[in-house]
Amino acid sequence: MKLKILVGTMTSTADYVAQAIQMDCADLVSDIEVTLMDGLDISVFDEDALYLICTSTYGSGDVPDNARALYDSLDTNPKFLGHVRYGVIALGDRTYMQTFCFGGKKFDERLQGLGAHRIGEVWCHDASAGTLAETEGTEWCREWLALALAGTPA
Repeated sequence: MKLKILVGTMTSTADYVAQAIQMDCADLVSDIEVTLMDGLDISVFDEDALYLICTSTYGSGDVPDNARALYDSLDTNPKFLGHVRYGVIALGDRTYMQTFCFGGKKFDERLQGLGAHRIGEVWCHDASAGTLAETEGTEWCREWLALALAGTPA
C-alpha cells in the first residue's frame, strides 16, 4: 500500500508534519510519498494509493496558495472519486474560531462531494495550544493508518 501525502502550506508547517509522518510511520507503510500541492490538479487522485491531505489554513479560512490549483480543479474539472480513500490533517489556530482549520475542512468537503471515502475524522491541530503539530500529527497518523490498513470504512 502506498501512502501519498499531499501538502498545502504557506510557512512549511504542514510540510514538516508530512515529513515527520514519512519518517515515523515507515514501519507501517513502506512507500510514503510527500508531495507539495504546487501545480497539482484532480488527476493526482488517479494513482492507486491511500491519500492524506495535510494542509494549513490561510487568510480568511482559505486553502494555502500552493494548494489553490488542486482545490479549484476539484470544482472546475470534477470527476467521480469513489476509488479514493483519504484522511485529512487540518492545521489552524483557534484564535480564529470562525475559520479554524478551514483549509483541511474545505478539501474534505470537496472530496466527499466527488464520492471519495474519508477514513476516520478530520484531525485538527490548534497552533495556539502550544503543542507541536509534528508530534501530535504523527501520533494521530499512526492510529489513522491502523484504521486504513484494517480496511475500516469511512
